[in-house]
Amino acid sequence: MSRLGDLLLLERTRQKLTRKQVARKCGISEGYLKDVEEGRRIIQDDQARRILKTLGTSSQHENEFSLDEIAATVDLGTISPQKNEAIRQPKETKQSVPVKPVSSEEQSGIWLDALSSVLKPVPVMNAGWIQVDRRLLPVQDGKIEGANPERVVYYKVPDDTMRAFRIEKDDLVLVVPQQLPVDGAIMLVEYGAHRVLRKIKLFDKTRVLLQSGDREMSADPMSVSDVHFVGRAIRVEITL
Repeated sequence: MSRLGDLLLLERTRQKLTRKQVARKCGISEGYLKDVEEGRRIIQDDQARRILKTLGTSSQHENEFSLDEIAATVDLGTISPQKNEAIRQPKETKQSVPVKPVSSEEQSGIWLDALSSVLKPVPVMNAGWIQVDRRLLPVQDGKIEGANPERVVYYKVPDDTMRAFRIEKDDLVLVVPQQLPVDGAIMLVEYGAHRVLRKIKLFDKTRVLLQSGDREMSADPMSVSDVHFVGRAIRVEITL
């Protein structure tokens, strides 16, 4: 059984809820919930939220949902140390061994560890490549948007030089790693002392046009060998 499954099962049984009751309220099958509790299935973030809410968690707006808040949702403080010990000790032991009760810090760590397979904090980087924030994104099959989660970043746009392509100052652009130029794509590139977003237009395998535009369109012809392609922009998030 997984740590997340242990905690879900413990809280459900403490509240005297059947799998059928929880599954019906969450819109999932009883078998699916059973697999989650027994550690045979990785739970997705939307399903985790429904189950946690069904188990009596505090409501949170999706944009405010964080790993720390997930760690604090289930009221494990009401579980007696004896129950904690019963879970952590082997079924059959020749000699009784004292087990230290699980502290609130350890409980939070268990939640963070259990949910790290479905949620990943992605850094928000500014133009100077300094982390200024982070956002949680779902992990599917060990990847974010098909890429290694450790290499996915948000880029905080520093100016309006890409306004012609509907990307404005302070927008957050999700960038996945891509080291080769992609014709027609908007990419995060580095050349000279610049780290910028540009739309890519390929002439051939050796030459590329870096397009940008605010009030007027501009294009810089470059040799592909002179440009470092950091990644491809796949999504833009704006602040209203």
